[in-house]
Amino acid sequence: MEKKQPDSLVSVTILLPAYNEEQSIAATILRIKELHPDFEVLVVDDGSTDNTKQVALDAGANVYSHPYNIGNGAAVKTGLRKASGEWILMMDADGQHKAEDIANILKYAEKYDMVVGARSSDSKVTIHRSLANRLYNWFASYVTKFNVQDLTSGFRLVKKEVVSQFIYLLPNTFSYPSTLTMAYLRSGLSVKYVPIQTLARKGKSKIKLMVDGPRFILIITKVATLFSPLRVFLPISILLFLIGLFYYCYTYMTMGRFTNMSALLFTSSLIISLMGLISEQISQMRYIRVK
Repeated sequence: MEKKQPDSLVSVTILLPAYNEEQSIAATILRIKELHPDFEVLVVDDGSTDNTKQVALDAGANVYSHPYNIGNGAAVKTGLRKASGEWILMMDADGQHKAEDIANILKYAEKYDMVVGARSSDSKVTIHRSLANRLYNWFASYVTKFNVQDLTSGFRLVKKEVVSQFIYLLPNTFSYPSTLTMAYLRSGLSVKYVPIQTLARKGKSKIKLMVDGPRFILIITKVATLFSPLRVFLPISILLFLIGLFYYCYTYMTMGRFTNMSALLFTSSLIISLMGLISEQISQMRYIRVK
């Protein structure tokens, strides 16, 4: 790790995962240091091909570099391991998040296990991404039985001691916020959402909706089956049973018999429900217990 200051233990680390962010990262770092000079600012350069690393060093940040581009989630995992602070606040390095919101996030540090900046309706977000976020929030809220206001927000505060237990679950992609939120909520940890207003990012977004959108849904489903599998298996089982029941009623009224398709639907419903019960028991056996 290359540092611009002596290695020392600090209470808060501001973690900035970065990939080709030379246009915006200096302003972000300088503003953070202006408002919070005692905080460690840690930039994880995810194999940038531009001058991101040197710009971050010149702005006064500690920099850890990946030898090549691995992924935004991988950069966050590296930062969570390398951070010196007891509390770690993750922010985007592209200028979307305002350093002025840090103080408001930190007000809830001692009361909640994770504090998340939830983007308000007047934030600079494209229409298609806003609609996708609403879908993700609804699905996550159903699985966790908690009102998830912003599942994919990268502006979040966690305690290093607690988040370290979940690092192995995080993917190397942009969907790490989804996994982290689901893991915390299904582990019985407290989450607080604080309204923030994001700005338009500088440069081109690294997230591709057509590629990363389905991946977010898959991640939510995977974490749901890890922590609460019946929330996924049971609705599918009930749906197949109802389809089989309606189909049986139809064939009985029109043909006077019980068809193979009805038998297949009823059998599939039973098998899926049993798979859900088995998965629930396995989930309880390997459930993460946070001290």
